[in-house]
Amino acid sequence: MAISRTRRQVRLSRALGIPLTPKAVRYFEKRPYGPGEHGRARKRSESDYAIRLKEKQRLRAQYNIREAQLVRVFEEARRAEGLTGENLVELLEMRLDALVLRSGFARTSAQARQIVVHRHILVDGKIVDRPSYRVKPGQVIMVKPKSQTMVPFQVAAAGEHRDVLPAVPAYLDVQLEKLTSTLVRRPKRDEVPVTCDVQMVVEYYSR
Repeated sequence: MAISRTRRQVRLSRALGIPLTPKAVRYFEKRPYGPGEHGRARKRSESDYAIRLKEKQRLRAQYNIREAQLVRVFEEARRAEGLTGENLVELLEMRLDALVLRSGFARTSAQARQIVVHRHILVDGKIVDRPSYRVKPGQVIMVKPKSQTMVPFQVAAAGEHRDVLPAVPAYLDVQLEKLTSTLVRRPKRDEVPVTCDVQMVVEYYSR
């Protein structure tokens, strides 16, 4: 099952043109082209719809969320003041599982989601087991003290995941050795380490 999941992630990474996991990075370096026997063939020009669809899929894959979840956040972003695309990424970035990953408590988005679902994460001292939970500025994210003795979290506290993760963004104050992180303020789009043309996503949903 693990091998199958890894292969799926690699195929998806190559199809979308972005590495979604650390393992996919290595495969991506070896085979930076689409999956299948025609992956190396010269690509035909894509339609405007196909380009917008791909950007939407990229965003969705990087946050490891379902289509219905992305649509809901998009509608919220559209109603808010400011640019819809920037609002969309900023709201997605405030998800609990996304911040667990950015803080270095997990190695991949799937692992971050699993950590939250398995009730290892506290927000302001209370267990939160919903990956989609919207963290507010000032709230403190922490690995449950009882869980901190587990090997995966000891590995995280030692900074072992930092070699495969982007630098900690400015909107987070992370004390990795204590497995604690605070959302200092709302993220800004240009600080969020996500590869996506958000305007294309907006155009896809506005068609």
